[in-house]
Amino acid sequence: MNFDDFIQTLQHHTPPTYFSAHLQSLWYDGKGDWEKAHQLIQDNEDDMSCQIHAYLHRKEGDKFNASYWYNKAGKPMPHYDLEQEWEEIVKTLL
Repeated sequence: MNFDDFIQTLQHHTPPTYFSAHLQSLWYDGKGDWEKAHQLIQDNEDDMSCQIHAYLHRKEGDKFNASYWYNKAGKPMPHYDLEQEWEEIVKTLL
């Protein structure tokens, strides 16, 4: 699957069953369901989960919490738009 294929899946009501929790979280965020995206990722502490968790809190506007999660992920907080960060994370996972 490539990025364009991923974008096409956003037309469906649910993500493909073979998506990892990481991709499911970003899928729900792509659909505008921040709560579901956060729920899927918040209890995981691997580096990618921490990065997604950080992104979600950055999107929420909670920079303090986002900074905590970026640090746990070993990543700096990006200084570019959220859409670019979302796309970069999705592409990394694909």
